[in-house]
Amino acid sequence: MDAAISLQGVTKSFGATRAVEEMSFEIPQGGLYGLIGPNGAGKTTTIRMVMSILLPDAGHLSILGKASALQAKDRIGYLPEERGLYRKMKVSAFLAYMGKLKGLHSSILANRVRIRLERMGLADIEDKRCEELSKGTQQKVQLLGAVIHDPDLLILDEPFSGLDPVSTLQLRNLILAEHKRGATIVFSTHVMAHAEELCDHIIMINQGRKVLDDPIASIRGRYDPRTVHLEPLDRTADEAPLRALPGIESVSRTEEGFELVLAPNTEPGGAMARIAATVPSSRIELARPNLEEIFIRIVSGQPAPAARASQAAP
Repeated sequence: MDAAISLQGVTKSFGATRAVEEMSFEIPQGGLYGLIGPNGAGKTTTIRMVMSILLPDAGHLSILGKASALQAKDRIGYLPEERGLYRKMKVSAFLAYMGKLKGLHSSILANRVRIRLERMGLADIEDKRCEELSKGTQQKVQLLGAVIHDPDLLILDEPFSGLDPVSTLQLRNLILAEHKRGATIVFSTHVMAHAEELCDHIIMINQGRKVLDDPIASIRGRYDPRTVHLEPLDRTADEAPLRALPGIESVSRTEEGFELVLAPNTEPGGAMARIAATVPSSRIELARPNLEEIFIRIVSGQPAPAARASQAAP
């Protein structure tokens, strides 16, 4: 099976600035991939080359088995970083127009547009002009336009930018529904928590170069969690017995209880069992680094701050 997207040694410069350098990766059909990194890392430039908006200076690309996205355009949905609607058009007319551009017949579009709007809870805006909508609703409509033709490949550039939490959740659910339908999903973001929540696989970019390309599960397994959060049943519990346990490097008090740092090479499962047996607790969790902290480790070579995202012990 051909990869949905394949880049081999792709490079792009703007004058003296090398925006993307020797970029190589493959995204399999049916994947849910996050292209992450800070602002200016080269994510949007990479996406624009994938979409044939920009041409690479060197290297090769293939999209859905074709040499160019232009040859597979009716199978691709794209939400660019720069938002854009035909502001004077009614929502239903805009979505129907986007469907026609992708080869859908007029006979099926009216019903499809209505159903898609209803699923997003937007049935009441069908006859409104796009310029009458809030920013968040405009973004939902634009995403619906990108998926109206049930694309095989959906590429989203900063899809959650500027959205409130409710709108973010609605777009997240739509993305997951498209993936469940069978679409390959690629979205770029500098908010790494979004990628961590959604993606199966991460490609991390810094200063135009790929610095990480692995499944989420593999990334989490590679970066050894060394912090345990303990909430004792007795908030006045003595920390001395915890300090005396083997494999404990340090113990500090927090608002909830204790934070324990494990010594290097300490097996977390065994350490947590010893901790739980020593101090009766209402909650004990093994903290793990999030993607932002892992990114800091990779690009700086320095340890990340104490992990914040936690995984409950079995």
